[in-house]
Amino acid sequence: MRHKFLAIVLLFILSLILVTCSSNQPQNSVQTPPSDQVLTIWWNRGYYPAQDEAIQKVIANWKEKTNNEVEISFLTTDNLFEAGTNALAAGKPPDIFFSSIGEYTVIPQWAWEGKLVDFSDVIEPVKNLYNDTALKSVYLYNNVEGKYSNYGLPIMEQGLHIHYWYDLISEANLGEEIPKNWDEFWQYWQNAQKNLRQQGKSNIYGLGLPMSIDGIDTSIIFEQILEANNLQILDKEGKLQIDQPEFRQKIINILEWYTNFYKNGYVPPNAVNWRNSDNNTNFLNRNSLMTINPTMSIPSSQQEDEEIYFNQMRTIEFPNNPNGTKPISLVSIKQPVIFTSSAHPKLAKEFLSYLIQPENLGAYIKGARGRYFPIMPQLWEDPFWNNTKDPHISVASQQLTANQTRLFKNSINPAYSQVHSENIWGKAMRQILIEGLSPTEATDIAIKRITEIFAQW
Repeated sequence: MRHKFLAIVLLFILSLILVTCSSNQPQNSVQTPPSDQVLTIWWNRGYYPAQDEAIQKVIANWKEKTNNEVEISFLTTDNLFEAGTNALAAGKPPDIFFSSIGEYTVIPQWAWEGKLVDFSDVIEPVKNLYNDTALKSVYLYNNVEGKYSNYGLPIMEQGLHIHYWYDLISEANLGEEIPKNWDEFWQYWQNAQKNLRQQGKSNIYGLGLPMSIDGIDTSIIFEQILEANNLQILDKEGKLQIDQPEFRQKIINILEWYTNFYKNGYVPPNAVNWRNSDNNTNFLNRNSLMTINPTMSIPSSQQEDEEIYFNQMRTIEFPNNPNGTKPISLVSIKQPVIFTSSAHPKLAKEFLSYLIQPENLGAYIKGARGRYFPIMPQLWEDPFWNNTKDPHISVASQQLTANQTRLFKNSINPAYSQVHSENIWGKAMRQILIEGLSPTEATDIAIKRITEIFAQW
């Protein structure tokens, strides 16, 4: 009995030692229990592979750090818009949705309808890192809850930029200095086309201006033209003032001025059918001397070819407005969103909180090769954005930091996002150029439709 008692005591002491040793084992702080959740991301496919690789690198780093699983799908702009709308209607959206045109078209509407998750808890800790424009862009109204809040997460911005072929302009013998006054600026490209045509370049056009209903670029660029002419369709409170006679006449005049470039043969004939990337393609094929583009995708796509990037192509700022004042650049803020019906909103916020840390966001934006620009002031300090030897990024950086900018009007009234979605201005151009309507008739149709849209909100 004594031996049996001693054996029991020894077993108890041994088990106590094992438990104590086990509890004192150092814990591995980098090991996170694997999650049974898979974060799904639908992301707008980039204009070139490097942009997609940049976000994939951020994802890979986050996966390694957190031991979470991620499935990312890259979709084209048009396919993403359709897929996101359908998935939302079916109640099975992705956890994170990022469209490169979402802030123009659907995000203000989704916020109004109460379909988006509030990002205030993500933004508040880093609020001081953002500029005011970025914060204003996501401060949207939720009509279901009757409040304004942050229904997107600002990550970067885009502006509109003018690119031209420096070597072709040299051949046109007009002098290398581009006029800064409004009328002289637009006449310059027409004169250049005439001179080059006389030299036998029969396929060159002076102005690569989108005039199509198939691309959002048409609407975005025309909005910049309206801004240059100080035509504010909405007042500061977001109320429609388009029905006032002076505004109507201004729109008639601007539509006539813009479409006359096409009628007079200074715009490529297929511009009435361009999709969003077609003005890029037309310009890069050297069929137009200049083009306006809502991102820096054109020069960024040529960075590997130093001869083209540094010697043949140039980026310039907009000319002075018709009244002689300095131009105001329209900007839009890119913003991923989370739906209220997303499966893993908490996990989605954790990833996006990681993405917007300056060291991660800065690397991602630079990875997009200058197509988009920072919205955190400290990120502008990176020499990448201020290298004066770069004839493109440095010019665009100056445009967005030293000059005045403003958001598109859909940021203050979600009804205007539907104007962009329906491409009202592209339709007006088509009615003039294809259907033969007068600028007055096309303007009245546009005003009527815009008024109907606003009446529904």
